[in-house]
Amino acid sequence: MKECKIILEGEESTQMKAIALLIQKASAFRSNIHIQSGEKRANAKSLLGLMTLGLTAGSEICLLIDGPDEEEAMETLRTWLQNPVLE
Repeated sequence: MKECKIILEGEESTQMKAIALLIQKASAFRSNIHIQSGEKRANAKSLLGLMTLGLTAGSEICLLIDGPDEEEAMETLRTWLQNPVLE
């Protein structure tokens, strides 16, 4: 299992698009990917789950990844979350 803490960057006005792109990126991997914010944890491949976390710019999250492609998933998602490019 891989684990990494990240401070979310970005603007509040683009938050929903960033969440949609995060789901898309996470869904490309076979590993189980979760995001934890405070005491709450959600599947990073679930829109409803991520929305329950109430993520905003400046939130500290913990990215938790476990599975066959966890190394690649961690590198990809960590890099993107540290500098989200809204495509």
